[in-house]
Amino acid sequence: MDNSIDVITNNIQLALAPVFLLTAVSTLFNAISTRLARTVDRMRAIHKELQDGQITDDKLYRLMQKEADESKFRGRLCTMAIFFDVLSGVFISLTVLELFLFQAGALNTPKTGYVMWSFILGMASFMISMLLMLCEVVYGYLSAGWDNRVITK
Repeated sequence: MDNSIDVITNNIQLALAPVFLLTAVSTLFNAISTRLARTVDRMRAIHKELQDGQITDDKLYRLMQKEADESKFRGRLCTMAIFFDVLSGVFISLTVLELFLFQAGALNTPKTGYVMWSFILGMASFMISMLLMLCEVVYGYLSAGWDNRVITK
């Protein structure tokens, strides 16, 4: 095991490069969890209004029920996006750990297979999470029903 300063510096650089991906993972996690919290709060408010029995207009009741169902679907999209985002963080962290251990000489097995697959799985999970987030944003926009939600008396 070579402990020269150049080798140690190189090992740290190789291990830290994927850490920047972890910043993106945590930023996306923050954005998704904020959207999920807003969706859950809205769904709770709608359910409270529906259960209080103060809604007498059938059209308004149906619209609120539809909005509650849409919020539930959006919550599921956010939950799946969080799952894949966390999975991405786990795989990328594993990549960092593998790179460091292989470079430090703590593990003697060939590194290319492990590092390659953990990085690929991490990136694939991150892309799936971003796609789910995009679906949630588009669905949220489309379900807003900008024209048909206005109720006139």
